[in-house]
Amino acid sequence: MKILSRVLTYGRMIKFSHSVFALPFALTGALLASLRTSITGPHLFWIVVAMVGARSAAMGFNRLVDHRIDTANPRTRTRELPAGVISVPAVAAFIVLSSAVLVFAAYRLNPLCLVLSPVALLIIFFYSFTKRFTWASHAFLGLSLSVAPIGAWIAVRGTLDPIVLLLGAAVLAWVAGFDIIYACQDYEFDLRSGLRSIPQRLGLRRALIVARLLHVVAFGLLLALKFVFGLNGLYLAGVLLVGVILIYEHRLVRHDDLSRLNAAFFTMNGILSVTYFVFTLGDVMILKG
Repeated sequence: MKILSRVLTYGRMIKFSHSVFALPFALTGALLASLRTSITGPHLFWIVVAMVGARSAAMGFNRLVDHRIDTANPRTRTRELPAGVISVPAVAAFIVLSSAVLVFAAYRLNPLCLVLSPVALLIIFFYSFTKRFTWASHAFLGLSLSVAPIGAWIAVRGTLDPIVLLLGAAVLAWVAGFDIIYACQDYEFDLRSGLRSIPQRLGLRRALIVARLLHVVAFGLLLALKFVFGLNGLYLAGVLLVGVILIYEHRLVRHDDLSRLNAAFFTMNGILSVTYFVFTLGDVMILKG
């Protein structure tokens, strides 16, 4: 029972349930790659292992780097590290172990994945520092998550093809948009502490406008993928549904009312990523059938 309790504690620390944001897009990258190269069970297994390792390392590193910030912020001071539930050395060891899992999974996939695995770690670690010097930190988070579908494509294809960067760009815009929404709840704290974000720089009203524009870009890029990959009506229906979800997400949040922010951030984005994957999966199966 102690082991299970410890595992659950680490899972809460890295918000393991939020894997639903990135994992469906990683699997979508693998699906689209399968239109050009056959995909196997081991491909999927090691892609998932790599995703778990990468995300665990990234979240652990973020918690470690932001330890003092999280302790000072009333919203985050109850997290496992500031509350003393997990020690700094334990988090550091967790990061090392998670990074090793990613590198080993990359090794099992193909040589290019292995070579690029340190680059992926550098990208996802670098994000944690960005709020200290740039208001564009949301874009760096988007870049970190865009690594997922691009990496999954490389895992299947063994090459980095420019065409997959379109999906990566869509993920970047989507993530940056919803991270701006999420950052609105820390607007006052960021002003006091000198941390940089779009809300801190532009104010809540204009920040939400930027988030909407980014989601328009994300929608357009997802729509463009239909034509780039020759996908069919089922994929188009999925993208249109994604558009509806994004509209509803933005209706949940106003600059003068953030009471439904968690529903907009957690619930709607989780539904969006799963919806997009399911419709893409169905369309790809039809194409390959």
